[in-house]
Amino acid sequence: MRYIDLPETGDPEVMQLAQGERPEAGAGEVLIRVVAAGVNRPDVAQRQGLYPPPPGASPVLGLEVAGEVVAVGSGVSRWQPGDRVCALTNGGGYAEYAVAPAGQCLPVPESLSMTEAAALPETFFTVWSNVFDRGGLQAGEVLLVHGGSSGIGTTAIQLASNLGARVFATAGSAEKCNVCEKLGAERCINYREEDFVEVVRELTDDYGADVILDMVGGDYVNRNIRLAAPDGRIVNIAFLQGAEVKLNLWPVAAKRLVLTGSTLRPRSAETKAAIARALEKTVWPLIHAGKVRPVVEATFALEDAARAHNLMESSKHIGKIVLEL
Repeated sequence: MRYIDLPETGDPEVMQLAQGERPEAGAGEVLIRVVAAGVNRPDVAQRQGLYPPPPGASPVLGLEVAGEVVAVGSGVSRWQPGDRVCALTNGGGYAEYAVAPAGQCLPVPESLSMTEAAALPETFFTVWSNVFDRGGLQAGEVLLVHGGSSGIGTTAIQLASNLGARVFATAGSAEKCNVCEKLGAERCINYREEDFVEVVRELTDDYGADVILDMVGGDYVNRNIRLAAPDGRIVNIAFLQGAEVKLNLWPVAAKRLVLTGSTLRPRSAETKAAIARALEKTVWPLIHAGKVRPVVEATFALEDAARAHNLMESSKHIGKIVLEL
């Protein structure tokens, strides 16, 4: 099979198209002929040498795919060859064939193309796990999504607004803010021009936000604490502006805040399977009804993975970037 090899860490150009043996489905796994594979920030971090794969995972980049099941391992009963699935992989997505645990597979919604389906797993698993599981967002509560125009952001806005939350977002241009508001954000704050703390406080009658989803870090951490409502939950999933900050913890104690965060890839197969079941039960009906749809900015051929990574690192995109095979 063809796949993207990473012979060394570094700039996007270190990735090379290569030929290798296709993997085999082990116990509890499915082998997927990949039609499309999503590109995500963790792929960039792995390529840079900052996010190594966990023990036993494929060293090949790529954490989400959509395609057709071609073989199943022992103990797999739900999936059969010929089934159309999208899957959260543990690596190996940038290839013509990829293996995924059966519990991390979901049916491709009939209303979506394979390219769109490949944009679902990584962001939808991440948003569900962090906003709804760790953040405990409930209908009627206020959610602030930083990086609202990213793949994570566009997903979080759609899911939260469709499940009854008031949603605010931040983004870096008028165009990106317009997209966020069309997706369901009550107001998107251009962080280059406005202070998100002041705007959200004003629009919530000085209440603040019950849940804040942050991938920025840096000086946003203390600003999030200022904005958080009593009993608020602040969830960090990345630190694009740095992970080391100086904190005044008195507001955390006074407002009974929860500061939390997570990474998805190292979590157990059982945990990821539970997230998949929750998505199929609660979110897949929203996709079938046309209320939620992944936002795909650009597609690239497998051999153009470097161009895809360059676009990802530029942050000029809105939504997802997908490799098509």
